[in-house]
Amino acid sequence: MIRVVPRKRLNVEKYNDCIANSIQSNVFGFSWYLDEVADRWSVLVLDDYDAVMPIPWRRKFFIKYTYQPYWTIQLGIYSKEVVDENEFLIELFSEFKYTSLRMNASNSFSMFHPYHLQKRLQVISLKDTYDSIFSKYNRNRRRELKKAKQEDLVENWNDNPKKLIDLFQENVGKRVSKITSEDYLRLYKLMNICLEKKVGELLTIYNKENELISGAFFLKHKERVTELVCSSDFKNRNNGANTFMNDRAIFKYQRNYTLFDFGGSSMKNIAKYYESFGAEDETYIQLHRNKLPKLLRFFKR
Repeated sequence: MIRVVPRKRLNVEKYNDCIANSIQSNVFGFSWYLDEVADRWSVLVLDDYDAVMPIPWRRKFFIKYTYQPYWTIQLGIYSKEVVDENEFLIELFSEFKYTSLRMNASNSFSMFHPYHLQKRLQVISLKDTYDSIFSKYNRNRRRELKKAKQEDLVENWNDNPKKLIDLFQENVGKRVSKITSEDYLRLYKLMNICLEKKVGELLTIYNKENELISGAFFLKHKERVTELVCSSDFKNRNNGANTFMNDRAIFKYQRNYTLFDFGGSSMKNIAKYYESFGAEDETYIQLHRNKLPKLLRFFKR
């Protein structure tokens, strides 16, 4: 039986055990992670935490609706064994009239196809040697790495998270107007918690004038490394810094992990850039369903 469990009534130990040992395990589902990024969240729980589905939600005009918090790439259903994932959607759609959630790549559904949006992200297998991975970089990436060498760029793995957030806010953030100061504060707290738990690492890139020109924060979970947030200085981009940053991360993580996840995008230009490293697409489903009364649909499209 599947039931809705509010966060305050959650058996945290059993819940996190399910996330950690599930077929679909990723770092985004853990209670400590969602506590940092979500306004509110509940969980659909199957039996004795045999499978779970965390659901971030908000309320507007007395209407509860689900949403994907910033700084989470995928959530979805987590199960220790194969289960009928359609049953979770039946419960989800009965609880919420409006749903927008990204599932994880291991989730699959045979029902509710009209509410499925196919999305993609880009990943590189790290099972090969670094030299073999490098051989798949295209000409642009190799040219950019030559620029980076000529510019004497320096990698730093022990920087202050606020430096990357400031860089992101001044560049990428200006193109994403919906990110609030509270969202950035949550990111800062999240990055520090991940560093403390040793599941996160920060890479920053400096030029010879000691100016921060690129950086990224990486999440490490089991065999997978995920680029959670990254940015470069848009006014200082003719030096190969972003390519150098990604290459240094691939070089480092190739030794101990089997998959490098760029965090990815379904946007053509961004996906093409990641593919220029030899990355391949990994697809997943985004659920989008709006069954609000007609007079309320305008506030969520």
